[in-house]
Amino acid sequence: MTLHGSCLCHGVRYEIDGELALPGYCHCSICRKAHGSAFGPYATAKSTDFRWVTGENLVTKYESSPGNFRTFCSRCGSCLVGLFASDPESVGIALGTLDDDPGVRPIAHIFVGSKAPWYDITDDLMQFDEWPPGMEPGAAK
Repeated sequence: MTLHGSCLCHGVRYEIDGELALPGYCHCSICRKAHGSAFGPYATAKSTDFRWVTGENLVTKYESSPGNFRTFCSRCGSCLVGLFASDPESVGIALGTLDDDPGVRPIAHIFVGSKAPWYDITDDLMQFDEWPPGMEPGAAK
């Protein structure tokens, strides 16, 4: 199965040939600011399964915390993928940029210890104040 993704202006397109893992909602302040929302919905893919199709020249990256890079479209500002120096074999996929059904559903809320005070979590998914065991970068190998 090949998943397709793109930014808001469609200048950047990517594909993933493989399964996504560890889908979840991240409530850390960095994800909230990057997405302009109460949380960032993510999953991981193997870096060998990921490729830029068009517009890689439009992709810019920002080191949001030491060794963690967020990529975004320099034209429209869409968050695209996360890259981790501690885990170069994984790519964090911003689920909102997928054009296809990812075939997975979020399994947890993470970093709820720093969630937006104006947002109430109302589902029954597991909640963790920080990284839960097995979801930190490098865990989905």
